Amino acid sequence: MKIGIMQPYFLPYLGYFQLINEVDLFVIYDNIQYTKKGWVNRNRYLAQGKDHYFTINLKKESDFLDIRERHISEAFNSTKCINQLKQAYKKAPYYEEIIALVEKCFTYNSRNLFEFIHHSVHIIVSYLGIDTKIVKSSSLDIDSSLKSQDRVIAICKALNGTEYINPIGGVDLYSKDVFSKYDLDLKFICMEPLQYEQFGNEFIPALSIIDVLMFNSREQVIGILKRCQIN
Repeated sequence: MKIGIMQPYFLPYLGYFQLINEVDLFVIYDNIQYTKKGWVNRNRYLAQGKDHYFTINLKKESDFLDIRERHISEAFNSTKCINQLKQAYKKAPYYEEIIALVEKCFTYNSRNLFEFIHHSVHIIVSYLGIDTKIVKSSSLDIDSSLKSQDRVIAICKALNGTEYINPIGGVDLYSKDVFSKYDLDLKFICMEPLQYEQFGNEFIPALSIIDVLMFNSREQVIGILKRCQIN
């Protein structure tokens, strides 16, 4: 069984969904500490030929809380974010279809950060017809004090995994020799080069999945999901 594990990211880049598509079971970390300046509660979109950020504002809470224990600020204005995206993409070819998905993600009725993001992942996965099972890390019976590689291995063993696939960016974090000692095959997924029309501007890569969906049909994106290499 192929396993993938990632932190929850709100409307992340295409590669996140390529990983989900390539594994049999995808684990989303909910019982790990939230880290500032990451991609958990923000991402980039295209506006007037440049990249801009949309952000889920968080309630001021302890920096030591898990992601599942963090909450969205009452000051977070989902309507403002939606309107920014509407203005940015109103002339995109698949605007009408995709802005409806965006609204479902931004207006989800939960102030819990993890549940809010978890819901958005399912919205996009469902739209793309990905049938990979998704589970929360907290649902697994493993030692929560384990870190990094040890935790990944424990999760894979708990799920009877035989292969672990990680984004290529983490190639220096894990050892194939260590994984093999636990009868696990460690592999890395790498996106193939991707470009598509963005209002005729110079292409900006690795934006939120929103950007890919606004400029490509559902069928095209399903095909793009397969444009990756696993080694």
